[in-house]
Amino acid sequence: MSRSILKEAPPLTKSDCFSLFARYKTEFDFPVHYHEEYELNFIENAKGVKRIVGDSVEEIEDLELVLIGPNIPHAWFTHKCKTEIFEITIQFHRDLFHEVFLKRTQLSSVRNLFEQSLKGILFSKETIRHLAPRLKELEHKTGFDSVIELMSILNELSLSTGSRCLSGEKIYNADYIYMDSLRMEKLIEFMNAHFSRPIRLAEAADLVNMAETAFSRFFKAKTGVNFVDFLNDIRLGHASRLLIDTKDPITNIAVSCGFTNISNFNRTFKREKGLTPKDFRAKHGNVGERVFF
Repeated sequence: MSRSILKEAPPLTKSDCFSLFARYKTEFDFPVHYHEEYELNFIENAKGVKRIVGDSVEEIEDLELVLIGPNIPHAWFTHKCKTEIFEITIQFHRDLFHEVFLKRTQLSSVRNLFEQSLKGILFSKETIRHLAPRLKELEHKTGFDSVIELMSILNELSLSTGSRCLSGEKIYNADYIYMDSLRMEKLIEFMNAHFSRPIRLAEAADLVNMAETAFSRFFKAKTGVNFVDFLNDIRLGHASRLLIDTKDPITNIAVSCGFTNISNFNRTFKREKGLTPKDFRAKHGNVGERVFF
């Protein structure tokens, strides 16, 4: 995968069913990125914003709702928009609806929705206007009620008409990125679970029963980058979200994301993001509150 596409590690733990954050903002400039979670994006008052989903690039209207499947490169950019934008982003795990559950007859429409989301789905204005109040209210629901409401919204989306797929080819899925490799899935899960501490190349190689030299070749062939760079991408993804969504000291963020040397963190962050952590926070930070369920 191109190094210009960021692998985001959303702050959604395995114990969460989903995360939701709603915020007002004046610009979109988070880089093109992908992640393993589904993402439902509601955007209001954003005419002139540019949307990228897979191989689709479009200028959007004032109102839109898009469902993004796992590992599809995507981003929104301010482009021509000059108004204050309202955004609700919901991210949920692939197993929120277990594969066995989705095979049931009554879930056929939801199963089809998720299959189509591997190209990205843009819903009709009629559907968006109908569901907008419920999406806004979802922020205030908690516990079991919030999960049931999200499932109900997804069901309504699966039954709605007038939607269309965005990307021309269904190639941006987990099988494409990880080449259907069980070893890679094991490694990605391991790195996401332990990125906050030092991880030696030998430790990762041992995890998949490979010699270090063979492991390095294997990893580079599967991802296009070396192990250290990929691990740093995960760490920087977490650090970026903490800089945006918290007021934690930058030194604390660096340590919590696995960087033991603050100078190395600052240097690596600026090289990959084009800004120092301090400047990145000043530009993007404290724009809203992320809510977890």
